[in-house]
Amino acid sequence: MLRTRGYRYELRVNNKERTFLTKCAGISRFAWNWGLAARKQRYQTQTGSAKYTDAMKQHKELNRLKQTNFPWMYEVSKCIPQEALRDLDRAYQNFFSNLHQKKRKQTTRYLGLPKFKKKGKSKDSFRLTGVIRIFPGVRRVQLPRLGKLRLKEKPNLPTSARILSATVSRTADRWYVALTVKEEQPDPEPNNGPLVALDKGFSVFAVLSSGIPIPKPKFLLRQARKQRRLSKAHTRKQEGSNNKRKSALRLARFYRRITNQRHNFLHQTSTYLAKNHSMIITEDLHVKGLMQNKKLSKYWADLSHGTFQRLLTYKAPFYGSTVIEIDRWFPSSKLCSNCLYYRRDLTLADRVFHCPLYGLALDRDQNAAFNIANYYAIYQDLLFSVAESSAETLNACGEAVRPAFQQARVAESGRTAPKTVWTNCL
Repeated sequence: MLRTRGYRYELRVNNKERTFLTKCAGISRFAWNWGLAARKQRYQTQTGSAKYTDAMKQHKELNRLKQTNFPWMYEVSKCIPQEALRDLDRAYQNFFSNLHQKKRKQTTRYLGLPKFKKKGKSKDSFRLTGVIRIFPGVRRVQLPRLGKLRLKEKPNLPTSARILSATVSRTADRWYVALTVKEEQPDPEPNNGPLVALDKGFSVFAVLSSGIPIPKPKFLLRQARKQRRLSKAHTRKQEGSNNKRKSALRLARFYRRITNQRHNFLHQTSTYLAKNHSMIITEDLHVKGLMQNKKLSKYWADLSHGTFQRLLTYKAPFYGSTVIEIDRWFPSSKLCSNCLYYRRDLTLADRVFHCPLYGLALDRDQNAAFNIANYYAIYQDLLFSVAESSAETLNACGEAVRPAFQQARVAESGRTAPKTVWTNCL
C-alpha cells in the first residue's frame, strides 16, 4: 500500500543559517501578499472570466517582474514564491467551494477570503520542492539553495521513501523541517483487540466503555499563574524596544512547551487506543460550538478534543483498527444505559446520572460511554433498515427511517419503560 506521510525534525542552525531562513520566510510572505493584492485588483478592474487567475499565471507574471522590480528574490530558491502562490490559489478554491456548499446547505462551516500576512503576526514558514536528500549517518538534510543543514536527531526515513517536499517553519526561536514522503507499506493485519467506546468529557479527558477513565492533563491550566505573569510583563514593555522582543520570545517559548506537552499526551493516548482495539466508537463532538462559551472555552481548548480525533482517525488504519463517529445529536448523556429512560432535565452540572425508573446511579460520562457502545451495537438494525416493500438497501438520501435515540424517548412523565432495551456492550 502506497501512503503519504510526514516526518518532522528540528534543525540545528547557526546565526548565518538562521538569518537566511528568516529571509526565505519573508520572501514567501511577500509572494503571498503580492499575489493576494494582484488578485483583488484584478477582480475590481476586470470583467468576465478575466477577473480570475491561477497560480501558474501569477508565477509567470512574478518572474517577469523579478529582473526589474524584485531582483533580491534571486537570492533564494524559485520554489519558495511558487509554492506560496499555489497555497494562495488553494485558499481561493476552498473559499469558492465552501460558498457552493453553503448555498446547497451541505455545510454550516464558513471559510473566509484569504488575508494578508503581517511580519511578526503570521507564522514564518516556506515550502521547497526539487532535490531534497537525507544523510542519516551525519544527521544532515540537503535543501535547494540552503545546502546541508544539521539536524538535532537522526532521521528515521525508510529507504523506500520518496521525498515530495520539505516545509521549513519556525516556532519561537527554533526551526523545524517537515518532510512529506510517499512510501510503500504492507497492508496492516486485522486488529484482534476488543471494541471500545469513548466519551469525551469535561471533568475528565475521556471515559472508556471498559470503565477506565482518562484523566484531564491540564497542561495550560496548571501554569495559568506563570502565563498571567509573562503576559502582564509583555504588555508593560515599550513597543518596538528590545525588551519587548525579549518578552515576546519568553512568552512564545512558554506556549511552545505547553504545546509539546499536549501533543505528546494526545499522541500517546491515540496510539494506545489504535494499537489495542479493533474498533473505536467516538462521538462527533461539536468543538466549535463548545468554544463559543466564553466561561468554558479555555478549558475546552486545553483538552484539544478536535486534534485528538484527527490523530485517532489517521492512526487507526496503520494498526488495522477502525474509527466510527456516531450521530452528533445522539443524547448519550441523557439516556439510561440500562433501560433507555430519557432525562430531559439533565444539565451539565449533574455529574451523576440517576434513573428514576430502576434507580440506576452511574457517573455521567461512564453512562454516556455505555450508550455510545450500545448505539453502535444495534445501529445496523435501526439506522439502516428500509421499508419491507422496497428492494433498495438504503432509504432516501441514505438517511435512517427511525433514529435509534427516537425510540428511546418516552413521555415527559416517564412512568413506563421503553420496549427496546439495549444491553451493555463491554
